[in-house]
Amino acid sequence: MKILVCVSKTPDTTSKIAFTDGNSKFDEAGVQWIINPYDEWYALVRAIELKEKDASVTLHLVTVGGADAEPIIRKALALGGDEAIRVNTDNSDSYYIAAQIAEIAKQGGYDLIFTGKETIDYNGSSIGGMVAELTDAPYISLATKFELNGTTATVTREIEGGEEVAEVALPLVVSCQKGVAEQRIPNMRGIMAARTKPLKVVEPVATEALTSIVSFELPPAKAGVKLVSPDNVAELVRLLHEEAKVI
Repeated sequence: MKILVCVSKTPDTTSKIAFTDGNSKFDEAGVQWIINPYDEWYALVRAIELKEKDASVTLHLVTVGGADAEPIIRKALALGGDEAIRVNTDNSDSYYIAAQIAEIAKQGGYDLIFTGKETIDYNGSSIGGMVAELTDAPYISLATKFELNGTTATVTREIEGGEEVAEVALPLVVSCQKGVAEQRIPNMRGIMAARTKPLKVVEPVATEALTSIVSFELPPAKAGVKLVSPDNVAELVRLLHEEAKVI
C-alpha cells in the first residue's frame, strides 16, 4: 500500500505577524517556520503508525513550495517518511495547490492520502476536498480516528453535536485532526537518516490560480477592561448595548 501525506510550511504560533507591500504580502522577516501542526501531529503520525504495523507500506510526503520549505520536509522525513516530493512553486491559491498535489497523487498511484484538517495560517480547510475531487476519490473530513482492515477504512469523524463512523474502500482522501494520533518528536536516528532520504523536486503542472490575495488586515487592538459593579445592572446593560453592541 502507498500513502501520501500532504505537508505544508507555516509560521510558528509565537511569530509576530506583520505585512508588507501595502498589506498585500506576509512579512517573513524573522519568522520561525514549522510543519503545519495538523499535518505533522495527526496526518503524518497516523500514517507512520500504519507503516509500523505493516512493513509493506510505502510512505511519501508532498509539499508545494520553494526551496525554503526543504528544512520543514526534512523534519517530516525524520519522523518516519520514506521519501519526499517538493513541487517547486510558491502560490497561496488553494485550487492551485490542490491541483499540484493531485497530479503527484495520480502519477504515484497512492491508495491513501492524508492531510491535516487545515493550515494554521490560512485556515482554509479546503485542500483535502479539492484533492479528492481532482483524483476522483472519496473524501472524509475532520477525522478523529482512523482504522484500516485490508483495503477498507473505518473512519470516525466529528460532526455537529457528535461523531459519525464511516466505512469506505480505498483509494481515499482523509483530513485529520486531534484524536487521530499523538504528537511525536524526531529522534537522533531519524534525524540522521532524513539527511539521505530522497527529496525529489518537480516542476508544477500548468494550472490557473483562481484566487489572489488583495490585502491582509490585523484584528483591531483589544480595548481595556471595564469593571462594572454587580449592583449597577443598568450601566452593564448600557455598555453591552452601546459599546459592545451585543444586545
